[in-house]
Amino acid sequence: MIMASISDSETTNRGSMWELDQNLDQPMDEEASQLKNMYREKKFSSMLLLRLAFQSLGVVFGDLGTSPLYVFYNIFPHGVDDDEDVIGALSLIIYTLTLIPLMKYVFVVLRANDNGQGGTFALYSLLCRHAKVSTIPNQHKTDEELTTYSRQTYEENSLAAKVKRWLEGHAYKKNCLLILVLIGTCTAIGDGILTPAISVLSASGGIRVQNQNMSTDVVVIVAVVILIGLFCMQHYGTDKVGWLFAPLVLLWFILIGSIGLVNIHKYNSSVLKAYNPVYIFRYFRRGKSEIWTSLGGVMLSITGTEALYADLCHFPVLAIQIAFTLVVFPCLLLAYTGQAAYIIDHKDHVADAFYRSIPGAIYWPAFIIATLAAVVASQATISATYSIIKQALALGCFPRVNVVHTSKKFLGQIYIPDINWVLMILCIAVTAGFKNQSQIGNAYGTAVVIVMLVTTFLMVPVMLLVWKSHWILVVIFLVLSLTVELPYFTACINKVDQGGWVPLVIAITFFIIMYVWHFCTVKRYEFEMHSKVSMAWILGLGPSLGLVRVPGIGFVYTELASGVPLIFSHFITNLPAIHSVVVFVCVKYLPVYTVPVEERFIMKRIGPKNYHMFRCVARYGYKDIHKKDEDFEKMLLDRLLIFVRLESMMDGYSDSEDFTMMEQKAERSTRALLTEKAGSNTMSSIGDMSYSSQDSIVPAKSPLTGNSLARYSSQTFSDEQEFLNRCKDAGVVHILGNTVVQARRDSGIIKKVAVNYVYAFLRKLCRENSVIFNVPHESLLNVGQIYYI
Repeated sequence: MIMASISDSETTNRGSMWELDQNLDQPMDEEASQLKNMYREKKFSSMLLLRLAFQSLGVVFGDLGTSPLYVFYNIFPHGVDDDEDVIGALSLIIYTLTLIPLMKYVFVVLRANDNGQGGTFALYSLLCRHAKVSTIPNQHKTDEELTTYSRQTYEENSLAAKVKRWLEGHAYKKNCLLILVLIGTCTAIGDGILTPAISVLSASGGIRVQNQNMSTDVVVIVAVVILIGLFCMQHYGTDKVGWLFAPLVLLWFILIGSIGLVNIHKYNSSVLKAYNPVYIFRYFRRGKSEIWTSLGGVMLSITGTEALYADLCHFPVLAIQIAFTLVVFPCLLLAYTGQAAYIIDHKDHVADAFYRSIPGAIYWPAFIIATLAAVVASQATISATYSIIKQALALGCFPRVNVVHTSKKFLGQIYIPDINWVLMILCIAVTAGFKNQSQIGNAYGTAVVIVMLVTTFLMVPVMLLVWKSHWILVVIFLVLSLTVELPYFTACINKVDQGGWVPLVIAITFFIIMYVWHFCTVKRYEFEMHSKVSMAWILGLGPSLGLVRVPGIGFVYTELASGVPLIFSHFITNLPAIHSVVVFVCVKYLPVYTVPVEERFIMKRIGPKNYHMFRCVARYGYKDIHKKDEDFEKMLLDRLLIFVRLESMMDGYSDSEDFTMMEQKAERSTRALLTEKAGSNTMSSIGDMSYSSQDSIVPAKSPLTGNSLARYSSQTFSDEQEFLNRCKDAGVVHILGNTVVQARRDSGIIKKVAVNYVYAFLRKLCRENSVIFNVPHESLLNVGQIYYI
């Protein structure tokens, strides 16, 4: 490994060749503009919508549907004294379900999705596309040509334009927005830990109802065994058993709705007066000290609502709206109303009201269904946690971890082994440590309400920038949301010492990891930008670059989409030779959910042809993953050959009409070429390789016309293709930069700890880029440099 030491205080000098350098290596606007939009908005028939609505039950609503297992016990942990308290609490549950899941999320927030992707990072990606708020400025106009890069344009004096300029005005605003997103993300990860704990423990508690002498430890052991089995099965993915989820959850909703209806008729139908919101005011007017703290228990009735939004992928919004309004919402209302009717007649059974209200004839089948439903709910939040980590990783906010693709059908089904075992240990610790639903419920409610508040605040700029909503509608949304969520937040915060500290500790831990990693990632990118070498200087060295050009192809990896990274100049300064073909490869992630395969790679030639230097930009979205069966090196080589062929077909054309005709021929030829290569495991897609005409078009006065031009282009391509194949056979070397970040000696103690210890520890744990791209170890060369911040 070659090492160099550079400080961020050093700045590059803009010499007389700076303007020439700008013209030599510009972002690949023309190449990106050649990519065709082949996507159209999907239309769904009525029958398909109903089928998707049915399937969404098993993926989206499992967590929300299992809340009746533990809500009333967390509202009244010390028992019930008055019937009016039960009716008031039920009225709160009814209207909380109506205002938050139904009105806010199902009919408003779900519309703020990123091409079907939901969650905190989806909102952030929308904002990053509509305003320059990303803290890593690695986006160019070329990226806006992507079919998935949808964005709005604004009039100069519009409210949206003013909000956009305000957000882009100062760096601290971008950092505040990022911190808000990370808070929501970290507390959502806390949900992924607490949901399995409380759902499985509550469901396991049913075995004790029929045997009151059974110890609590037995229930905890059963819950822990189920949790271990659940996490050990994660590597199989949900694709193999996912077909069971939808009918199982539908059966669960029918079960709790039917039991609720029976209990209303059997015990106390007067509980229906809770549908009058007046009883909410009567509930608070009673002035008991327990009334306000009981809001934390009411909050648990809408747990899973944020998971509903995060698990949006694979289902259209309309399908989820149909499933919620026709099945989930009415069944939940019946379940809570029936439990309230039972509790009014059996006030001493509030601790296990759900299981005690089940008719004896169907008790054990209901217990089995409840346990399975709890497992499904846990699976949904665990999968959502994997997706959150993957999104954070793609946007430079989390160390690189191994992401396994578990399904050939669904892109979103992934498994992250390291995170899986961390979640399992934390879930078992929470379950065995608290041993009761009450304290876990306090922790759960705190995590849920924080995520909801973050979503509310992020929706404001989304409504202004993306939807261009009138400011009055934005104010109405904000006021209604905060009117409901702030009281719940204060009630949950008051229970910090009763278990509410758990999600805060988890969130703070993950926040430190994410923020430190992102901070050092940004600093490393800024270092690459400030220390990049002038392309004019490189080309001024001549075709040999002042070195011996040995046979072979060298892929130089860099985070820069333009310019030459410092590692390359350091490499050629210290070694006497460089490969005959040099390709600068930039792999970057964009704030889009996916980059279509046919638009993923764009390539450009740098300098004259006899230099044999190219630039390739590989673009990924936050949902895209690198599969083990993908040979990244082969993909790069194939696209290099296709690019050279397309470029040779463009030589000699300067007239716009001829250029367009030749472009169409080139496109048809590429289709034929890729189809021909399909039999040899080469990806058969047209747009994978676009081309540059800027460096390869011969002036209009060229004597090459007609057949002579075709022969010239064919000969040029054959010669360069033969040259590239010889270099390929000679060997391929991947040159990776390994920038070590350290704090300067005069830095503060916090920065030293964060950079020298936390970040250094995370770098040791994370995967190397060479592993992610499946680079053979024998063809890998690391070029290191130390950067002091």
